[in-house]
Amino acid sequence: MRVPLSWLREYVDVPAEASPEDVLAALVRVGFEEEDVHGFDLSGPIVVGEVLEFVEEPQSNGKTIRWCQVRVAPDGQTAADGGPAVHGIVCGASNFFVGDKVAVTLPGSVLPGPFPIAARKTYGHISDGMIASAKELGLGEEHDGILRLSALGIDAPVGTDAIALLGLDDVAVEINVTPDRGYALSLRGVAREYAHSTGATFRDPGLRPAAEVQPGAGFALAVTDDAPIRGRVGVSEFVVRVVRGVDAAAPTPSWMIARLTLAGIRSLGVLIDITNYVMLELGNPIHGYDLDKLADGIIVRRAAQGEQLQTLDGKVRTLHDEDLLITDASGPIGLAGVMGGGTTEMGEDTTNVLIEAAIFDTVSIARTARRHKLPSEASRRFERGVDPQIPFVAAQRVADLMVQLAGGTIDPLGAALFTEWNRPALTLPVGFVQGLIGVNYPTSEVIDALRLIGCDVEDRGDDLVVSPPSWRPDLTDKWTLAEEVARIGGYDRIPSILPTPPSGRGLTAAQQGRRRVGNALAAAGYVEAPSFPFTTDEQNDLHGSASGGHLPSVKLANPLDGQAPFLRRSLIPGLLRVAHRNVARGFTDLALFETGVVFLPEGGVEYGTTFVPPLAVRPDAATLAALDASLPPQHRHVAVLLTGSIVPKQPGSAAQAAGLADALDAVRTIASASGVTVDVAQGERAALHPGRTGVLSVGSTAVGYVGELLPTVAEAADLPGRVIVAELDLDLVLSMAGAKVVAASLSGYPAATQDVSLVVGADVPAAEVRAALTEGCGDLLESLSLVDDYRGRGVEEGSKSLTFALRFRAPDRTLTAAEATEAKLAGLSVAAERFGATLRE
Repeated sequence: MRVPLSWLREYVDVPAEASPEDVLAALVRVGFEEEDVHGFDLSGPIVVGEVLEFVEEPQSNGKTIRWCQVRVAPDGQTAADGGPAVHGIVCGASNFFVGDKVAVTLPGSVLPGPFPIAARKTYGHISDGMIASAKELGLGEEHDGILRLSALGIDAPVGTDAIALLGLDDVAVEINVTPDRGYALSLRGVAREYAHSTGATFRDPGLRPAAEVQPGAGFALAVTDDAPIRGRVGVSEFVVRVVRGVDAAAPTPSWMIARLTLAGIRSLGVLIDITNYVMLELGNPIHGYDLDKLADGIIVRRAAQGEQLQTLDGKVRTLHDEDLLITDASGPIGLAGVMGGGTTEMGEDTTNVLIEAAIFDTVSIARTARRHKLPSEASRRFERGVDPQIPFVAAQRVADLMVQLAGGTIDPLGAALFTEWNRPALTLPVGFVQGLIGVNYPTSEVIDALRLIGCDVEDRGDDLVVSPPSWRPDLTDKWTLAEEVARIGGYDRIPSILPTPPSGRGLTAAQQGRRRVGNALAAAGYVEAPSFPFTTDEQNDLHGSASGGHLPSVKLANPLDGQAPFLRRSLIPGLLRVAHRNVARGFTDLALFETGVVFLPEGGVEYGTTFVPPLAVRPDAATLAALDASLPPQHRHVAVLLTGSIVPKQPGSAAQAAGLADALDAVRTIASASGVTVDVAQGERAALHPGRTGVLSVGSTAVGYVGELLPTVAEAADLPGRVIVAELDLDLVLSMAGAKVVAASLSGYPAATQDVSLVVGADVPAAEVRAALTEGCGDLLESLSLVDDYRGRGVEEGSKSLTFALRFRAPDRTLTAAEATEAKLAGLSVAAERFGATLRE
């Protein structure tokens, strides 16, 4: 909201010496956010000049200029720039005449831009200044010709300071108004808040005797809302009155143009300017109709599905049956509370005006504005709530200004439909504000603060009965009343005390586990790279399925990217996009990871719902359960991706390319942080290289996979070289961790090491042989690792030799070689029983 200070001073006593920064500081104290200070960004000397004569001079470029003699100071006096009273000025416009009063920017002045003015040679003359247009002065967008002061109804003496005359010395402060404080989208509301902050006297422009603002009678007006939203009729108050004999071509006063411009609204002619001015002044949007274009009376109703309306912006809009319309006998003439229609628009030939001031339902207007992507100054106010006691005053104010500025006459024809405004009082327990805010507010201070903002307060001992004012629809309970007391009392009084959290709360076991995994991967050198959860159906099939077959995916109704409308079943597609973006920017050595949710819908199940719970009402347990049931299963996964070099090239050492072993190290890091042991067995996946793919499992439960992407898949992702990935179901892994992991005690006794080479079938997974050895060796086995996989001379075809390094240790004694050998042979026995393993000779 932009607030011109000259306008603000009409309703509240702002000291003459107060700067814009002082005004902003006062408004910040009562809860507004400071945005900016706006002015016309010009400086003088800019004066009123009179065109004495001019000579039209055609130029070789086809343009005709005027060499003008302009009086800029009374005869015999020195001009404001120290020059003669008559200046020679070159002007390219042709819309002025001898004797016209104009705004002259003399040498030394600066126009918005900044555009400094100086005497300069042009078209064979020394132009000693410039005759300004409205656009050059910042008063509008008109740039077709210079500004003739007579068009503004101004006839000031030559040499008068045009900056003050046109209101160009005014400034506006801009504040951010939160959605719950719609009353502050008006000068009336901001002036009231400035008074609250400073104690200055406030003069309410909305206070007028009821008899003075009655709109008359006789105009046909009806409301037929057969389908109210949430049971609330779309319009609760509708006031119309008529002004006849207006002059639509009458000039808008310069002070009004200046104020509207500073407030961010363009001047569009005196009639529209008046409606915009009153909207800014009182906060009630006003619409004016050309009465002669109306067909009979007005009916406010809901639109028929598919009905059409051409709005003031020239667009034909197809309407929804929730849209609230202003109609006459010809059909729709306005989108209520949002934008008027083109058929009844006020124009240059308008002589009779019908003024509308209304109160529309906030939800209805908000939905319409969003549905049609048509935010407007009117909808912005209606969807936040307008004072229900202001439309009569606003309509009268517009009528008065049309009489004053456009020469009209108020007609007794008019009408009003309204419901009696009545809000239930609120109960505020004594002591509630102190307990909530943490400041010792005496009851008298609470009462004074609430009365200051316009509430009626009745003290009933233990409780205060509070009736909020009509312009504060946001005051709905004791908590909002307490906020107002804190705001008026000053936020600086609220102590900064960190509350003590209740015991027993904090991160859940799953949250702690996810955090451990993320921290462990980051510590291992991986970079976390969150990505959007959107992908294609093909990517879901390729990376979400081991076979590459089709899997059901969730398709979004309104995706951010139409080419990726599905929710992901795997984290790998997102990591591939991140890797591609980095490689394209020259970062070729990557170690990335992501933890995130994947969406795993089941075939034959319909997900999603068209039901939208109503706002401002807490859904019951059944509604929440139904909404939860409409969501697909969502699991949190963790994935890693490596490409390029894991160790960069350095003096004396070549670069070491990332390989499958590095991805397995990442898997072990995840397993260690989760408190589980992950086994790897050879497997197959459609997107991964045969023979370089592993299935990850905890016990007998598969939890993920690891492997190298097929070259064709890496090439399709625009990634050069080898790409290694791994993905685990993190929720499943953490759920299998069980109780807290207790670190084993370290034995002080020496270890006994043994090697064993076993010959098994080539199709027997090494991980299963390792598991059999581990089981057979018993508790004395401290570690077991595969050190060699040999296939060649000395080993029968169809077989392979697996060599394992075993380390044994006892917690209470030094093991003998015999004990270690006995344990090793026990492991061999289990492997022989399961796989026919024999010792290699």
